[in-house]
Amino acid sequence: MNKIISKEYFSANVVKLEIEAPMIARSRRAGHFVIVKSGEKGERVPLTIADADIERGTITLIIQAVGKSSKRICSLEVGDCLTDVVGPLGQATHITKVGTVVCAGGGVGVAPLLPIVEAFHRAGNRVIVVLAARTKELVILEDRMRACSDEIIVMTDDGSYGQKGLVTNGVEEVLLREKVDLCVTIGPAVMMKFVSLLTKKYEIPTMASLNTIMVDGTGMCGACRITVDGKVRFVCVDGPEFDAHQVDFDELLMRLNAYKDIENQ
Repeated sequence: MNKIISKEYFSANVVKLEIEAPMIARSRRAGHFVIVKSGEKGERVPLTIADADIERGTITLIIQAVGKSSKRICSLEVGDCLTDVVGPLGQATHITKVGTVVCAGGGVGVAPLLPIVEAFHRAGNRVIVVLAARTKELVILEDRMRACSDEIIVMTDDGSYGQKGLVTNGVEEVLLREKVDLCVTIGPAVMMKFVSLLTKKYEIPTMASLNTIMVDGTGMCGACRITVDGKVRFVCVDGPEFDAHQVDFDELLMRLNAYKDIENQ
């Protein structure tokens, strides 16, 4: 059982939970995720670790209430416990000093992007962050990102904050004015697809995190299989990060949408 230490609402449907997990806090690295379960018969939910505090022995998870299981987790209060938190899982982000790194995050994808931004910044890179959301109220972790990056560009669909436009507009703004050595993108699959298409045009190496398709998290269920460079890969054990230019995003989008009707029911 893992106790919830603190809870904060970023919006009506996005919640930040700080959870007791001292062993995971000590061993996690940027890019790692955990499997969370609420209730003995609860669904296994993969969530990327957004932050960790070794002294407090806690990890931070940011969850969007979408389906039954995520809504149940978001409804928990301080003092309540998650039945299981297993991890850290997956392959950690490969962090090196490459030069200038553009990190593009959309929606709650900004949460798993945070530890990656922090790690690239600590490694001595120039880090430019592009945050994207539908409206001002849905922009998250801006202050944390500003503390560990050289520049922030905020894009909103409706223009209520920052610049009006899509994440690709913000990324291209940077690509047109300076040399970029690497792009990292995390967010909705369709967003990552178009960031990848853009950076491929400019020949910028790009890494995408595909954690949204994971289910079991251990490679046993096969639900997260994708095609990368013509080969089958499993996001939970081979990833969750891959060379975005090698990912078959159309296949990924088709598989993500396969159960939409059932999920809505």
